[in-house]
Amino acid sequence: MEAPLYPDLPPDPSAPRGGQPAFWVGPRHLAGDDGRLYDVVADALAGLGWTSLTIVRGRHEPDEEPEDRQVVRSTVLHISPDALRWAQWGLADEPFHLGGLPIAWQISARAEASSPLAQWSAYFTRDVPGEAVVDFLLALDASNQPASALARPELVLDAVAAHAWLRDIDQPQAAATDPTFTSHISLGEVPPLIQDGDPRALSAEDDETEPAGWQAWAEPVLGAPLLWVASFAASIPHDLVAAFAASLSSTAPVLRRVLPEATQERLLRAPAI
Repeated sequence: MEAPLYPDLPPDPSAPRGGQPAFWVGPRHLAGDDGRLYDVVADALAGLGWTSLTIVRGRHEPDEEPEDRQVVRSTVLHISPDALRWAQWGLADEPFHLGGLPIAWQISARAEASSPLAQWSAYFTRDVPGEAVVDFLLALDASNQPASALARPELVLDAVAAHAWLRDIDQPQAAATDPTFTSHISLGEVPPLIQDGDPRALSAEDDETEPAGWQAWAEPVLGAPLLWVASFAASIPHDLVAAFAASLSSTAPVLRRVLPEATQERLLRAPAI
């Protein structure tokens, strides 16, 4: 029997949680995930016709009662109808971290269903706005060639610049930040363990330049823990990252009941009636 991933949260996003009021808030990139990152993304994938599978691993000792079994890792895997793209939710006992935060969603794609390996993967921690992850997945689902990079990297920075984000003075073609300098997106070195089908990403020689990938993060207070992190492998198509970036930097307000503690004072809010 499957147990709910968030037993304390109601399945209906419009249902009140402990009497908490709902607000329209902005900016989106500091609004968090409302504590519903799994539900929002999973609902979108179900609407696209993706299949979901629950995977549970654990240890069971002889003569051990069922309720004493130790679950090591529990994930939910969502697979597209053509099996070329998939999304995995999993917060393990020993999770993969980015910027000190555990990965919540890992999204991958491959060129052919016969290939056992992903061509690229993207990673999102909790508190990444669910709207941005959903828009990334909608673009991925609509792509006829999810493993082919056809667009130019400038498309990503154009997407955030259209929403008044500022290009980096020193790297105008590779980095940008929001007007309050709390959220950032940058094309550069990829963190360790990011899955990528490009062999150069696995091991680069001293005279070989490693392929660059997009990274995004929010740091509400300089030197304090990050609010969220998103990491994209070097081989990911730039138009997919641009879809994420456009949604992340959007000026449209989002509905929230749970606000991140680190950004509450930075958010504009209006009651949702």
